[in-house]
Amino acid sequence: MAHTSSIVFLMYHELDLPGRKLCQSEPGYVRYILPVDTFRQQMEWLKQNGWAGLNVSEALRHPEGRSVCITFDDGCETDLIAAAPILREYGFKATSYVTTGFMGTPGYLTAEQLRELDGTAFEIGCHSMTHPYLCELSQTELKREIVDAKIQLENILRHPIEHFSCPGGRFDQRTLATARTAGFSSVANSRFYANTVRTDRYELGRVAMLRDLSLSQFAATCHGKGLWKKRLTHRTREKVQHLIGNRAYDRVRAAMLGRKLR
Repeated sequence: MAHTSSIVFLMYHELDLPGRKLCQSEPGYVRYILPVDTFRQQMEWLKQNGWAGLNVSEALRHPEGRSVCITFDDGCETDLIAAAPILREYGFKATSYVTTGFMGTPGYLTAEQLRELDGTAFEIGCHSMTHPYLCELSQTELKREIVDAKIQLENILRHPIEHFSCPGGRFDQRTLATARTAGFSSVANSRFYANTVRTDRYELGRVAMLRDLSLSQFAATCHGKGLWKKRLTHRTREKVQHLIGNRAYDRVRAAMLGRKLR
């Protein structure tokens, strides 16, 4: 079998369970939240079509065969109570990037649950301390969000934390330098490209899984099809963010999404 030339990193967040309140209700958050049945259908499609589901450590070894990397951001409780059992059922692995400051708050993992998750299909990564836009921070603040968050997770789990993902997918060279100094072996963002053996491990692309994604669109994403179109949209969005600022951009996007959902 030919060696895999590229691998798409899938980015999930909280899963929507019947009768369970989501961690947040804003339209900009909900659009990233998949119903648990949709997630199961996607994992079933992978299994039936001969794909492997890998965590970040496995994916960075670029094994032979068709595979995707499965990642979750924020450290929601549904990583443990919903995603982990499904992944285990299909024989897949994943990485949960945990925001340490969210731990123990409603809807998010407690320290005890984190230790339990660490012994399942998941490996644990870091998603900062408080989920800010890292490129807006001072160096002191950046150290707290990256270095101190890593130490906090390692104190809970008693083993090294190797992988970091940037909140909002936004970063600058200071972010990457701080992550290297902290001892992370990879940094993931949310830019739409598949990763290859030539991809810088500190600039790993990921593709967000959206609530309205059809199964055929999911299959195309796993194959890396159409990502160039998403990159063009993302570049336009980044230009607007740079022009008006992250906070103003978020307010405009939230207003647009709110009108769309009404």
